[in-house]
Amino acid sequence: MSIHEKISALGLTLPAVPTPIAAYVNCVRSGNLLFLSGGLPIDGDTKVIGKVPSQVSIDEAKEGARICILNRLAVIRDEIGSLDKVKRIVTLNGFVNSEPDFHGHPQVINGASELLVEIFGDKGKHSRTALGVAALPLNVAVEINLIVEIEI
Repeated sequence: MSIHEKISALGLTLPAVPTPIAAYVNCVRSGNLLFLSGGLPIDGDTKVIGKVPSQVSIDEAKEGARICILNRLAVIRDEIGSLDKVKRIVTLNGFVNSEPDFHGHPQVINGASELLVEIFGDKGKHSRTALGVAALPLNVAVEINLIVEIEI
């Protein structure tokens, strides 16, 4: 089963490739590695905005992390033509727009990590950082960037 078929089987679709909101590019390729810029939980009219957990629940933020991954996968597909060329998700860095006393950042970022394993199996297992931050662009609840190894 192709990665595209796995995504469809999960009832998911990849969004259009997001346009960067500032002076950067979505992805830089160096050898067999893709360095993806931070992706936001925005897909059309769906936006996960606000502080966790006072304005956005943990479950909503976890869903936002999943949206970030789908956005990043759209960027990868655009860059290399097919997600079947992904050899490994190397690193995931997740940032949660959270209240100072919130400590559930790993739980939120699990939304992204679990989805990558659902889609890629063992190739989706990765190293990870999950941090809380005072603010994120556009007041989104979560932002995620990736390093991905690809077939050349």
